[in-house]
Amino acid sequence: MGLFGRKFETYIGVDIGSHGMKLVELRKNKGRPQLWTYGMVNEDLDIHVALSPEKNVNELLPRGVAPLGTNKIETMDAARALALYSDQKRIDQYAKVLSYLMKKAKVHGRRAASSLPVSQVFHTIINLPKVDQKEIEGLVHSEVAKMLTLPIEEMQIVYQPVPMSEENRSKYIRLLVTAAPKSLVSFYTAIFQKAGLQLSELETEAFALSRSLVGHDQVVSMVLDMGAERTNFFIIDQGLPMTHRSLIIGGNNFDEILGKTTGLPFESIPQAKKDLAFLPDDAIASDNFVNLLDPIVKEIQYNLDLYLHQSGNEYKHPEKIILTGGAVMFPPIIRYLKDRFPMRVFIGNPWARVVCQDSLKKIITDLGPAMSVSIGLALRNF
Repeated sequence: MGLFGRKFETYIGVDIGSHGMKLVELRKNKGRPQLWTYGMVNEDLDIHVALSPEKNVNELLPRGVAPLGTNKIETMDAARALALYSDQKRIDQYAKVLSYLMKKAKVHGRRAASSLPVSQVFHTIINLPKVDQKEIEGLVHSEVAKMLTLPIEEMQIVYQPVPMSEENRSKYIRLLVTAAPKSLVSFYTAIFQKAGLQLSELETEAFALSRSLVGHDQVVSMVLDMGAERTNFFIIDQGLPMTHRSLIIGGNNFDEILGKTTGLPFESIPQAKKDLAFLPDDAIASDNFVNLLDPIVKEIQYNLDLYLHQSGNEYKHPEKIILTGGAVMFPPIIRYLKDRFPMRVFIGNPWARVVCQDSLKKIITDLGPAMSVSIGLALRNF
C-alpha cells in the first residue's frame, strides 16, 4: 500500500562520486517531477580508477610556473578491470553506503538510475557513409575498436544519431557513441542489487547534467563540472553532450592553497569555503589560485575552438558556460571565468524543472551544484 493510501510513481537518481553518494527521488505528480526525498553521504570511494590516460594539469601550466605535483594515470587492461570490478569487498562497501543513504532519506521506490563516471567511459562522435540500417552496428564497432584501450568484446556500446542539417543528412550519418566496460556495468548492478534497488538505467554523467542543467535548449553551451578531484568539460549542443574532456584539478587543489594562504587547519577549510560563498565575488583575490584557474580557462577555450572548427559547426556560437559540481561555489572561480569569456557564465540550477515545497527552496538551492547529476538521473523518465 502506498503512502497516503495510494500508489504513485517515483524515480530515483543515484550519483556515486569519489567523496560519497548523492540521491534524489522524484514523484510524478500530474506529469511533473515533484521532489519526494533527497540525501547525500560523505565517504571516500575509489570510483575514479582511470581506464585511459588523462591530461596532467602540469602540461597546461604556463612556462616557468612550478608544477602542482605528479598525476600518474595508467591504462587498465581487461584482466585488471575484471579483477577490480568483481572485488566483493568493494561491492559490499559501496552497497553499505548506498543502503545507509536510502535509510536516512526514507526512499519510497525501488527502481533507480545511476551514472557511470566519465573517467571510465569512452565517448566520441563518428561520421559514417549513408548505409542500410542493419549495417550501422557493424561499422560502429569497427570504428570504435580502433580507439578503445580494452578489447571491444569487453565493452558495452550504445549509440544514437546526432541532429544534422538536411544537406548533411543526405551525405552521411553522424552518431554519438558511448562505450563502457561490461565489468563496470556488472559492478554497478551488483551494488544496487545488494542494496535492495533495481538498477533500471545506467548512463554517463554527461547526459544527466545535460538533462538537469540544459534541458531542451538548442544552443551551444559549455558545462563545467568541478568535483573534489577533477573537472569535467562538456559541450552540449541541441540538448546532447557532444564532447567531453577532463583535467585533474578539483576542489581539493583549491582547498590546499586556501589552507596555505589563510593558515586554517585542513578540517576547517570546507566550512570556510561555504562561508566565502555568501560573500561578494571579489571578497577573496584570485591571484593565489591562478595556477589552477589558468589551465581551466585554457581547457574551456580549447574545447570550444576545437568543436567550432568541426565540419558543420563553423557558424555556431557558444552562448553560456554553466558551472556545477560541489566545488564551484568558491567565489574566485566564477569571477575569473566571467572576466575571461564574453558570454553568460553562471552556476546552474538543476532544481529549475522540479516542483518542491517553498520551505525547502533555500536549502536545496545551496545544494544544487552538488546534486546536478543525481537530479538529472531522476529526471530521466519525465
